[in-house]
Amino acid sequence: METENSPVDLDTYDYTDWKKRTAVFLVSQNISLFGSSMVNYAIVWYITLKTSSGMIMMITILTSFLPQIIISLFAGVWADRYNRKFVIMASDGMIAFATLIMAFLFLAGFREIWLIFVISAVRSVGSGIQSPAVSAILPQFVPRDKLMKVNGISGSLRSIITLLSPAAGGLILAAFSLETAFFIDVLTAAAAISIFFFLRVPAHHKAGMEKSTSVIADLKQGISYVRRKPLLRNLLIYYAVFFFLISPAAFLTPLLIARSYGVEVWRLTANEILYSGGSILGGLLMAAWGGFKNRMHTITLACFAYGVSAVLLGVSPNFIFYLAVMFFTGIFSPVFYTAETVLIQENVDNDMQGRVFSIIDIIILAVMPLGMLLFGPAADLIKIEYIMIATGVLIMLFGSVIISKKFAGTPDNEPSLKGK
Repeated sequence: METENSPVDLDTYDYTDWKKRTAVFLVSQNISLFGSSMVNYAIVWYITLKTSSGMIMMITILTSFLPQIIISLFAGVWADRYNRKFVIMASDGMIAFATLIMAFLFLAGFREIWLIFVISAVRSVGSGIQSPAVSAILPQFVPRDKLMKVNGISGSLRSIITLLSPAAGGLILAAFSLETAFFIDVLTAAAAISIFFFLRVPAHHKAGMEKSTSVIADLKQGISYVRRKPLLRNLLIYYAVFFFLISPAAFLTPLLIARSYGVEVWRLTANEILYSGGSILGGLLMAAWGGFKNRMHTITLACFAYGVSAVLLGVSPNFIFYLAVMFFTGIFSPVFYTAETVLIQENVDNDMQGRVFSIIDIIILAVMPLGMLLFGPAADLIKIEYIMIATGVLIMLFGSVIISKKFAGTPDNEPSLKGK
């Protein structure tokens, strides 16, 4: 009999009701994501309106990034050692409890900026704990041949949330207050946890084993696992270079718009809407198409598209053309992330996936801010368009290296990483 505390063999598991379980999971996670995203936008805008300080904004960004990077070292181990359902619920609950305390403090009149730093750090820790568990849990109730479809749908839903949450955060901050946004986030977290609680998820194999090794030993085992697998090892190198080069497109486009097209708010809003709209379409595309059989070919296609987009942003003759390029770019965002996620889910042992996903999270969270240490100051010395063109060309050149099987160790010549 299946219980949540008794691990099952996923190769022989009965996935009969996977659609119902998947629907419950996606509903709960997107309710939680909406509240979290809405509050994150509300916090950024609150600090912007209250301080207009670049230094304060920098500290806020650091408190949002650094704790997640640090905790991700251990979060993957926890996702592989314990029942992932309870890890997700516990991290959601921790974030909600801290946010509730912050809401009461603001109501009581304690509105110091350092409190914002504290809540940003706590939320960052919770996100870092939750992320690898969420990525690794799907194969426990979704059939392997349906992972691409489910991840594609999930990507589209995340894009819809990304489209709606800035408007919701701005509306709540303008009409009510930041503490109202905090209370709404607590309510969405409570709803998400309540829905997720009733979802029966079979435990992965290691969740039912006695813990005979330390967390540090498990962490070292995960790093060793990645180092032994050419596909994973080279994928991580690829990620480090790719996300370093893409950081200007991720962070400097608002500045590019302000300098080259105008400082009107509607331009920045249109930029976000068009990108999110493209992402929704891209997620639906992946759900219907599924990508190439070789996942690395799909990832490389998205890589080339990002490179082309960066170049086109740099040579854009007008704002309408710029927006069309942003929509095109948005299409390939879920193509990239969905193919990468499914590549890991299909080829890595389920009781190692938490650690692999956490290592990927660490690379993304660390490399993009590092990229801005170079490209941020460079943007004050040369035109941002030139930076876009240069990084776009480099992304395409690097993609041509990645596509070679000799470098990538693609599944064509390494059929599976499982059990090796």
